[in-house]
Amino acid sequence: MADAPPPTPSELLKMVTELQQANQRMAEDNQRMQNQIAQLVNARLEHNNNDHEQHGNDERQSLPTHVSDTPQNRNDEEQQNEEAQPEDEGENPDNSVGPFTADIMNFQLPRQFTLPTTLTPYDGLGDPKQHVKKFRSIMIVNGASDPILCRCFPSFLDGPALDWFCSLPADSISRFQELAKQFEDHFAASAIYLHDFDYLTTIKQGPQESLKDYITRFTKVAMSIPDLHPEVHLHAIKSGLRPGKFQETIAVAKPKTLAEFHEKAKGQIDIEELHQARKSDKSATKDDERTHDTKKGFKPVPRYESYTQFNTKRDDIIKEILNSKLIKPPRKAGNYPEPKNVDKSKYCTFHQKHGHTTDECVIAKDLLERLARQGHLDKFIAGHMQKRTASSSEQPSTGQSSKEKDKAPAQPREVINCISGGYAGGGSTSSARK
Repeated sequence: MADAPPPTPSELLKMVTELQQANQRMAEDNQRMQNQIAQLVNARLEHNNNDHEQHGNDERQSLPTHVSDTPQNRNDEEQQNEEAQPEDEGENPDNSVGPFTADIMNFQLPRQFTLPTTLTPYDGLGDPKQHVKKFRSIMIVNGASDPILCRCFPSFLDGPALDWFCSLPADSISRFQELAKQFEDHFAASAIYLHDFDYLTTIKQGPQESLKDYITRFTKVAMSIPDLHPEVHLHAIKSGLRPGKFQETIAVAKPKTLAEFHEKAKGQIDIEELHQARKSDKSATKDDERTHDTKKGFKPVPRYESYTQFNTKRDDIIKEILNSKLIKPPRKAGNYPEPKNVDKSKYCTFHQKHGHTTDECVIAKDLLERLARQGHLDKFIAGHMQKRTASSSEQPSTGQSSKEKDKAPAQPREVINCISGGYAGGGSTSSARK
């Protein structure tokens, strides 16, 4: 008969779900039974209190308070031992019906013992062996003995795991090893996916993955594998390296221990981080150059529709107003980086750089026009203020074309009488003329 194939993860998950539901139903049944027992005990207490009121407080204190006190063959010595126990032990009504033997239940906890709170309770999912290991390591710090391990273990169970513990047969656990074995066997299916040695051989370094990220990812998986031999670890991590210079270096160096491998890897990681930093600097520089090229390709738009005609070259006007400090030069004047193929025959006096002339510079033209309209450049305008005022203020009102306007005679503003010839005073001599 052929062996049955192992269940798939989905089948295991389904089995775990069904087991949890069964445990939940069992816990609900146990809870109902406990409630019924508690009601019977309370009814018996009330009946006994009514029948024995005349016996005083001493007799009423001897009445049973929970199910564990119902046996009538308990002797006085056992009652004294229970009264001597701490109050927190006597408050738990389920100790007598729990899975532990009398030796464990009668063990008196040290007075200074405190229950650790750093371990997360196990709720039925995850590796049960890992939970037991964590529990042992925490309790060993407190010097816990075997009875203490048994008594404290249920405190770190929750949900279906706690329901499973409550369903254990009474007086069936005498040692913690027995409890741990049953716990691990019962929740073995909860560890649905655990890595083993073979899984390490499937971990490979990605084409673009850095050596640091690969080692970190590999180490996380390796740490979850119990009893992993260092040689297997070393062989698997070397096999997962992608082809390249570092793989060739490891093949030549042949490290025999993980420490030697990590020493070689540390140097390679430093080199990769240095290259990455340089690459980041280059990309930042390229972005700056791209931004500069964008700004370089920007062409300003003229602000004015018409510009004043000056009687002097714009170069000379710029020089004079710069010397008189009427305006300030640009902040980077004279320090502009010039392209390789710049036209040296063109020069802008305002920007103090080659590549374009002052007449072609829109910024310089706008600046001079603004100063001219403010009245600061009247001496550089032909005809001074009269011509500038006439050209800026007069608007065509009759619909004439610009050519007809240019042909129309200008209206005289003043009449100046001049002597074209002859004597001014009518005398022939200079004294007579005076």
